[in-house]
Amino acid sequence: MIGSIGLIIVGALLLASNLDLFSLRELADLLGTWWPALLIAAGIAGLVKRK
Repeated sequence: MIGSIGLIIVGALLLASNLDLFSLRELADLLGTWWPALLIAAGIAGLVKRK
């Protein structure tokens, strides 16, 4: 399920980039700054899902 959602998100981001809705460079800069927060959120989601 997570893999499917990830593919949908990646596809949507690439489509939006092709339609010039935003730049992939801006997204890369944003992810470069906030990637640790994504790991924390994934860990919290895993803990909540176990309960």
